[in-house]
Amino acid sequence: MDEYGWAENPGMPAAEAVRAGWAATVAAVPVGSRLTGTVTGRRPFGVFIRIDGVPDAIALAEITRMPLGMELPVLGALAAGEVYWHDDRNHQVRVRLDEWQGADG
Repeated sequence: MDEYGWAENPGMPAAEAVRAGWAATVAAVPVGSRLTGTVTGRRPFGVFIRIDGVPDAIALAEITRMPLGMELPVLGALAAGEVYWHDDRNHQVRVRLDEWQGADG
């Protein structure tokens, strides 16, 4: 699989499942809560994370929250961070990764 190829990744939940489970996702990982998961996709704009304990959910850590001089985590990396927003349009949990906290940027 290409570093930026994630649509064919069997680790990603189906879009229909993500939409159907959105209310449960928002309840499970509210804004301000912490989450952990596995990086299942990399794109030039950020990484997608499969959230532990919430099988039909996807988090997105965008580069807009990444301090200068840091790099995106690699595919398969374990990630942890704080939820700062729920994107109702895309059904994504937005997260700032712990490794980005307190870094100069």
